[in-house]
Amino acid sequence: MNLIKNINKMIHYSEDGILSKSILKEEKMDVTLFCMAKGTKLSEHTSTRKGLVHVLEGKGIFYLEGKKIEMTPGVLIFMKENAVHSLKAEKNTSFILILM
Repeated sequence: MNLIKNINKMIHYSEDGILSKSILKEEKMDVTLFCMAKGTKLSEHTSTRKGLVHVLEGKGIFYLEGKKIEMTPGVLIFMKENAVHSLKAEKNTSFILILM
């Protein structure tokens, strides 16, 4: 399968919400673009799969199992399955989430 997409052209922010766009869905992998408007939050939750978060733009805080991680462009965060995490966008923030 050939997949070529310009992720930067897919980034769009709503005024006060969170947008997610599926980029790729395979049997063992999901790739999703998240665009969080300034001030939005994702409350504490877990995932049954391992995950990678790659920050594309913006600024936010990612809390992973009690550890505070600055979300700035280029940061890559690895999560084990069932890891408790939450996040808050301090500015408009976009990132790719890869679940495997």
